Amino acid sequence: MVAALRPLPGIYRPEFADTFRLSVPIIIAQLGVVLMGVTDNLFVGRLLGAVPLGAAGLANSLSFLMSSIGVGGLTVVAALVSKAHSQHDAHAINRLFRGGLRVAILFSVVFGGLSALLAFNFSLFGQTAEVTRLARDFMLILSLSLFPLLVFVAARQLADGLRHPRVAMAITMSALALNAFFNYVLIKGVGPFPELGLMGSATATLLSRLFMAGAMLAYIFRSARFQPYLQKAFRRLPSGEEVKTILALGVPGGLTFFFEVATFSLAVVIVGWLGEDRLAAHQIAINMASVTYMMATGISSAAAIRVSAAVGRGSREGVFRAGVAAFMLSISFMSLAAVLFLTANDWLVSLYIRDNPEVMRIAASLVIIGGFFQLSDGVQVVALGSLRGLSDVNVPTVITLFSYWIVALPLSYLLAFPLHMDAIGVWIGLLLGLSIAAVLLTIRFFRRLGRINYGVPLETIPQGISS
Repeated sequence: MVAALRPLPGIYRPEFADTFRLSVPIIIAQLGVVLMGVTDNLFVGRLLGAVPLGAAGLANSLSFLMSSIGVGGLTVVAALVSKAHSQHDAHAINRLFRGGLRVAILFSVVFGGLSALLAFNFSLFGQTAEVTRLARDFMLILSLSLFPLLVFVAARQLADGLRHPRVAMAITMSALALNAFFNYVLIKGVGPFPELGLMGSATATLLSRLFMAGAMLAYIFRSARFQPYLQKAFRRLPSGEEVKTILALGVPGGLTFFFEVATFSLAVVIVGWLGEDRLAAHQIAINMASVTYMMATGISSAAAIRVSAAVGRGSREGVFRAGVAAFMLSISFMSLAAVLFLTANDWLVSLYIRDNPEVMRIAASLVIIGGFFQLSDGVQVVALGSLRGLSDVNVPTVITLFSYWIVALPLSYLLAFPLHMDAIGVWIGLLLGLSIAAVLLTIRFFRRLGRINYGVPLETIPQGISS
């Protein structure tokens, strides 16, 4: 135990390097996904103005909220694949792949339907008539794109779990370029393409996601590196138990993602009550924070894969080192992001909009607060990934529910309206919620490690809240 706790460079250098090598392609792929939303906002803000920008941002946030349980829930598959791979169980890997695709289809029907239902009742959010009209139509198209998105997420879990994350990275970056192209030609109607305005941006997202799902599946089924896990004989193996396992771990795991995404999505609604200028400013600032957060989720995914592989080997020390390396990498990266947010906030805002000084002023102040919660955001998401590698999903769900819905959202409303702190008050509430989550989830991870004995399989340890 003492040896495992000593931060000796000779011990942690290879751990840090391995986490970094696995994280970078995942980070780039995650960055590509969130940059599609950023690309939409950049084109909408520059070509159509502040009101369409606010509507697109609101629709994107609420649509992502509807998909968050599915996206977050499917990420457990990579950890399960990694564990099976460390145990040389090709049959289990095949069943997990097929089970993940079945769960993706189920999730797309459920959450796509809920997203469309929400779009038809957009007036419930109390936005202006113009924002409501634009956001409703935008969100309906995004609801259709949920199916290819979840199929892509499910398929990439096989590649990530087998430590081939560059596959999803290349496909995502190609889709990002495709998304930018379709945004440009469909918003304004360039050449033979129709002028669709704001709906052109939503259509660009749909087309890009269809490409991602098709390219990911085509690569997996045609690449020799995946053939040992896709043999015809494996297709007759039942995958019902794997579906149950993915749902049992994925739904609570997805809820932890949902509670955070819901907090930020509902924060958009609260800011929308303050006015269109503040909504546009919030969307600019939250886009920047989303970029760094999604990059941190890449490190979190690497943590889950490496921790789960150590579980498969029965190595408690390997679990500890994998977790610590991920925390170190995330803290280093998010510290750099915090410095950028605090020192270049005006320049970052100018990338989105230049013709509205009031929106630029508010957004620049929000980016500063975003700089302060970078560390909290990075720590809490890596703690979640490390706990997911331990198949510990129930208690983290409770922690995130408390941090975001009991603390962050009520406090954001209180600071924004009764205490008249405006949009800045909303962001201070988010900062405090993230900080509480970071502390509690980190404590949870190391307490779980403290109860593990050498040679005792981690999955035999109870996950009760009292632990």
